[in-house]
Amino acid sequence: MTMSQIQAIRERVRRLGARPAHELRILRLWAQAKPQNSGRRPLESFMPTALREDLAQLTEDLNGLLRLQSAHPAEDGSVRWLLALQDGQTLETVGLPRDGLCVSSQVGCAVGCVFCMTGRDGLIRQVGSAEIVAQVAFARLHRPVKKVVFMGMGEPAHNLDNVMEAIEVLGTVGNIAHKSLVFSTVGDPRVFERLPMGLVKPALAVSLHTTRADLRAQLLPRAPKMSPEELVEAAEVYARQTGYPIQYQWTLLEGVNDSEEELEGIVRLLKGKYALMNMIPYNAIDDLPFKRPSWERAAEMARTLHRRGILTKLRNSAGQDVEGGCGQLRARELQSALNGPLVMNGTSPIHFVKAKPATVL
Repeated sequence: MTMSQIQAIRERVRRLGARPAHELRILRLWAQAKPQNSGRRPLESFMPTALREDLAQLTEDLNGLLRLQSAHPAEDGSVRWLLALQDGQTLETVGLPRDGLCVSSQVGCAVGCVFCMTGRDGLIRQVGSAEIVAQVAFARLHRPVKKVVFMGMGEPAHNLDNVMEAIEVLGTVGNIAHKSLVFSTVGDPRVFERLPMGLVKPALAVSLHTTRADLRAQLLPRAPKMSPEELVEAAEVYARQTGYPIQYQWTLLEGVNDSEEELEGIVRLLKGKYALMNMIPYNAIDDLPFKRPSWERAAEMARTLHRRGILTKLRNSAGQDVEGGCGQLRARELQSALNGPLVMNGTSPIHFVKAKPATVL
C-alpha cells in the first residue's frame, strides 16, 4: 500500500508507536495544513521517540504526494491549479470564491459525458484517499478552505472507497462541516446505498442535465441506466435522511437542454422535493460542438422555475477566462507537451433527438 492511501499513513505511524490520539493529531494537522510541531506542549512530553523522529520525513512524504505544475488565477477570484501526482499524472483542483474548493477524485473519467473534456480519454487511474486530502492541504497553504466539493475530474461513485475515506477525514479532523462536503455524482445506485452508512454524511449533488431519459443517454452515454425519475426518487430519500437539500446540477447547452419542454419537465420532477436547482451555462470548449445559451435566456429560465416553485440558482462556472471547464487545463498541458493540435479521439457529429411536447402533471 502506497502513501496515496490514508490507511497507509495510519499503518506507518502505528508501526512507530502511535496511539489513536497521535494518529488523529497527525491527520488533523496535515489536513489543516499546519506544522506537525504545532501546539504548546513539547512533542517529547507525549509522543513516542520513533514517531517524533519520523515527523520531518513524514511531512516531506505527505507534501510530496503532489506538486504544483501550474497556477491560473481568474478574474472572479477563483484559481485553477494543475497538480502533478507522484507517478507523473496530473489533475485539476480549483479554489472557488467564498472559501470553496473543488477536488478531483479520478484522473480521467469513465462516464464519457459528451460535453466534458475530462472523459475524452477514459479513466486513467483512481485518485487515492490521501491524494484527495492532499489537494485540500495544498489549497489551505494558499487560501482558506471551508467547503469541499467533489466536482472536479472524475466520477466519485466510481472511486467510492477512496472518496468516502477522504470525506471521513475531512469531516472529522479536517474541520469541514458535513453539509459543506458535497459529493457530486451522475447518479449511481451504489451512492444511495453507501452514503447513508458513512460516519460523515455529505451533502449530495446530482448531475441531472435533462429530464428526458433518451437525451440523458446521449449526453452521459456510460452513466448508470437510471431514469431522471429514478434518480430524483432515490436522491429525495437521502435528502430526508440527512436534512440537506439535493443540489441538482444542470449544465445549460444551447439548443440541447434549454427548451420550454425541459422547464416543464423540471417542474414535474422537482415540485415539492427537498431540492435546489443549480443552472450553470456551459463553459465552451473549442473542440466540442456545444455552446452556452445567452445569459438573458439562462436568467429567464431561472426566473421561470422560481415562479413555478423550484428554488433555482443561476451560476457562472468558475475560471471561465482561464480554460475553466473540467479537464481543460490538463488537456491543454498534455497537448502542449506533444506540440500538436488538440484532437478529440473518435469524435463524430452528435445528433440529438428532438423532444416530444412535455406533459405537465
